[in-house]
Amino acid sequence: MVKKDLLIEAYSLMCTARAMAEMYDANRNICKYVHSTSKGHEAIQLATGMQLKPYDYAAPYYRDESMLLGMGLSPYELMLQLLGKADDPFSGGRTYYAHPSLNREEFPKMPHQSSATGMQAIPATGMAHGIAYKEREGINKKGEYPVVLCSFGDGSITEGEVAEAFQMAVLKQLPIIYLVQDNEWGISASADEMRAMDAYEYAAGFKGLKRMRVDGSDFVEAYEAMTEAIDYVRNNRKPILVHARIPLLGHHTSGVRKEWYRSEDDLEKHAKDDPIPKMRKLLLEIGLEEKELIEIEKDAANKVDQQFKQAVEAAEPDPATVEEHVFTPSGATEEMGNRKPNGKEPVVMVDAALHAVDELMARHPECIFYGQDVGARLGGVFREAATLAKKYGDNRVFNTPIQEAYIVGSTVGMSAVGVKPIVEIQFADYVWTGVNQLVCEITKSCYLTMGKYPVSAIIRIPIGAYGGGGPYHSGSIESTLLTLKGIKIAYPSNAADMKGLMKAAYYDGNPVIMLEHKGLYWSKNPGTEGAKCIEPDEDYILPFGKAQIVLEATDDAVDNGQSCAVITWGMGVYWSMAAAKRFNGSVEVLDLRTLQPLDEDMIMQMAMKHGKVMIVTEEPLLNSFAESLAGRISQQCFRYLDAPVATVGSKNLPAVALNMGLEAAMLPNADKVAEKIEELLKY
Repeated sequence: MVKKDLLIEAYSLMCTARAMAEMYDANRNICKYVHSTSKGHEAIQLATGMQLKPYDYAAPYYRDESMLLGMGLSPYELMLQLLGKADDPFSGGRTYYAHPSLNREEFPKMPHQSSATGMQAIPATGMAHGIAYKEREGINKKGEYPVVLCSFGDGSITEGEVAEAFQMAVLKQLPIIYLVQDNEWGISASADEMRAMDAYEYAAGFKGLKRMRVDGSDFVEAYEAMTEAIDYVRNNRKPILVHARIPLLGHHTSGVRKEWYRSEDDLEKHAKDDPIPKMRKLLLEIGLEEKELIEIEKDAANKVDQQFKQAVEAAEPDPATVEEHVFTPSGATEEMGNRKPNGKEPVVMVDAALHAVDELMARHPECIFYGQDVGARLGGVFREAATLAKKYGDNRVFNTPIQEAYIVGSTVGMSAVGVKPIVEIQFADYVWTGVNQLVCEITKSCYLTMGKYPVSAIIRIPIGAYGGGGPYHSGSIESTLLTLKGIKIAYPSNAADMKGLMKAAYYDGNPVIMLEHKGLYWSKNPGTEGAKCIEPDEDYILPFGKAQIVLEATDDAVDNGQSCAVITWGMGVYWSMAAAKRFNGSVEVLDLRTLQPLDEDMIMQMAMKHGKVMIVTEEPLLNSFAESLAGRISQQCFRYLDAPVATVGSKNLPAVALNMGLEAAMLPNADKVAEKIEELLKY
């Protein structure tokens, strides 16, 4: 039986949460930002939050304010977030109510998550995956066996990403609790409209996922069930799903009020399971007097009233801070090591990348590598991971299912628990199912946690067209990725840059996408021999944001106004260099090497130096990064330009055709670049 003192504490917190919900509803003009409350969910949330340890990890969902109270957060702290105040401990006024991110010694750790309609399942499972990895490698803290708590409403279980998380949890036997709070509503859609089965029934399809049902409106039953669930995961290091039935007594959110979509009959039905009258009745039965309960209720209401007034008066964020914490400070800011060591043989790009990862894994036990087909049997479809699994074992280098969302989103959780993942998307055309996690979780984590949880991870993506790869293996996607803020993007064009940028990406501390052109991997394409070069030593680091002039124009051509600058990256470097040889020193070629951050100083210097600028890309031109960069150059260097900024790219088609003749007709090449250079030099 749950002890009396704990019941009293829980009742006080229930009353606190209920008073908060009522305070917010009564002050709608002040509580102007959209929010949800835990009204009706208090029992199961408190039964969970009160039992988590400081070394545990949690991913609450947007209705979990009672869970946060149970962990020990004050109403005042939650209200600071509700009102978007400067001292909001989670995000400094940047994100919604009950969207926690906390890294305090005495509290469960809560990394950033989005609005949590199922998307939190993958980052949370990534946390459990990282914890399991550290335990299997013997690098966890002795005596501490963390569990991960992932909380969501039942409506979100229908998300496909939840299935990916469940699959990996049972496949890898991960220490995670999936707490599903089923109030039978989505927003205005009821359970019978949204699902063919509830979460408990659905979970039966995932072999190895233990399941429990519980009445989440009964605190004692909920507490005992969560004790059992937590003990099971802590001791067995296996996943469990707890399906808690609870009422929804309030609105879906402050912006979607109950009277808009719920009938009186429905509200009356849910009111019968209100956890507060149930708890009040129990306390009277075990000997508390009515006046004691009234005192508890008054104290809770007074505390909420007082703290709400304090929160209303608290300072607003300083607008000058709005640009802070997009990235954590980079751990790789200077070029280091030997780029051209004596006695080394030239290597192809794919081997330079392999050697870089190998060296990182040898030096850093927290480094792991995973993706589709990267395991011991194949070592990657481009052999870019060959030997790694055999060398470091299946715990550190492993295949995943066909789950781009998990591959991308799990890096959030891995990073949060101190594991540094290098992951791979097999082809650029396959990344789109992972973009949800990239946009909602990875790019925003550092910013919305005020730097508490930057995602330190490398996402490798083979990119580009060559040799009849066809419409699903040939795409260029950098323009889409560059619309996202909060990630860094490298695009090396040779083996030395590949190795130096891979090392920089690992030590940077932020999420990095490595775009690796398949047509440059082995230097087999005519004209790409320059991608094969001397391999830098193990300590070589090439910091991001440093472009390189790979071909210089002559001083005479520049002085006589007969030169132009070509700015490019990836395969464009080789098309541009081949074309430039036809113009007798009149063309200077700049390889950007990284697209975010961008070496704008070097770009603008080139524009001012030559007065004629061309940008070469493999992407279709319309609405591309190349056109965006051309516009930026025109704005900043207009008075130095002798001609409009020219662009060369692929034809504006939705896919790269399989037939190699059609492929060639779509893509740029040296001839097409040369034709444009000739036009530009006539100005």
